[in-house]
Amino acid sequence: MTPYRTLRIALLGAGSVGAQVASLLLKHGDELAARAGARLTLAGIAVRDVDAVRSADLPRELFTTDARELILGSDIVIELMGGIEPAREYILLALGSGADVITGNKALLAKHGDELFELAEQVGAQLYYEAAVGGAIPIIRPLRDSLAGDRVQRILGIVNGTTNFVLDLMDSAGESFDSALATATALGYAEADPSGDVDGHDAAQKAAILAGLAFHTRVPVEAVHREGISGVTAEDVEGARKAGYVIKLLAICERLTDPETGLEGVSARVYPALVPRDHPLAAVRGANNAVFLEAEAAGSLMFYGAGAGGIQTASAVLGDLVSAARRHVVGGPGVAESTAGELPVLDIGKVATRYRIRLAVLDRPGVLAEVAGVFSEHGVSVEAVEQSVSAGATAEATATLVVGTHLATEAALAATVAALEEQSSVVAVQSVFRIEGE
Repeated sequence: MTPYRTLRIALLGAGSVGAQVASLLLKHGDELAARAGARLTLAGIAVRDVDAVRSADLPRELFTTDARELILGSDIVIELMGGIEPAREYILLALGSGADVITGNKALLAKHGDELFELAEQVGAQLYYEAAVGGAIPIIRPLRDSLAGDRVQRILGIVNGTTNFVLDLMDSAGESFDSALATATALGYAEADPSGDVDGHDAAQKAAILAGLAFHTRVPVEAVHREGISGVTAEDVEGARKAGYVIKLLAICERLTDPETGLEGVSARVYPALVPRDHPLAAVRGANNAVFLEAEAAGSLMFYGAGAGGIQTASAVLGDLVSAARRHVVGGPGVAESTAGELPVLDIGKVATRYRIRLAVLDRPGVLAEVAGVFSEHGVSVEAVEQSVSAGATAEATATLVVGTHLATEAALAATVAALEEQSSVVAVQSVFRIEGE
């Protein structure tokens, strides 16, 4: 049998992930070639500065600042630059030239995925992106391929390692948010500007990608409801612990029925939520990620592992590389993304959930009845109330009420909280958390 020709690989970016991809490709080239059915040669690495310090010792002659020339001379292009531009321009150039593309760029896929996938389909190329969500965790291919014949109902994901590390430290060590974030920064889990993580932007981008795959529909990142964790306090975490919960920042993708029209739609949202301590996601510690999936036929599945890290994420990239190389050897056009569902993305107000609300109220007769009346007026049923007397800064003594609700629409629950804030007997709405995973 005639050996297949050598495939030229272009690498764009040599940061923590890119440098590890290059190092492993050079180190295990023969083994990867045997799995792929073709020799793989690293044609070059496009970078802004060829003299910058790298996390791996790589041959200097591989580096170039001419990304366009490198792309046009390659069969497979690996984009690990990050950001929107020039990554978008380079991927469009690569696809337009007929090259397959591998990327871990979640921000780009969430914002411009439609454009990239459409071009790939037009030219018969393939866009791979296992590294875009969950680092080393294999979740993209199971959703796209293994579960393509099933009906995914719901995804609960811990998909940001920084926020999970912070919340886990607050839970396990009793630290404040600021202290836990400082520790995460010192250990390299958080960036100097952590807003992309703690404000939920990173998780929202991943939620958009997961929802699109799970429900075979386009979910723009702008349609993902997003809340971060900067408002979570040590008191919130301790209260959750006493009630049998742990606080996790969740990316939630769910197939729903619109309560107004009766038609099917999808929800994609990110927020800190209370997760029962006996739920598998509650045991996800440190900077690890996990995706808990519920499907009609397959039932409950969980994918767990390192959600970030140079060498861990490089594993996902190299898996895509072997798949791309095999496609070249076997032949045939790329597999298009499935968006046949075209389900509407429902507003957060139409989601049904449960709240746990902590209130500071005046400690006087009739207050509990007033609070209960507000819930009743908005059609929200109260499941449980916990009351404790607390010292207050007001002239009158105050008490703490923790109210747990039954299932209700987000719109009704949000209206209830807004009405509580207007009550003269309510000193403050101290915290509001949704309960997920029950």
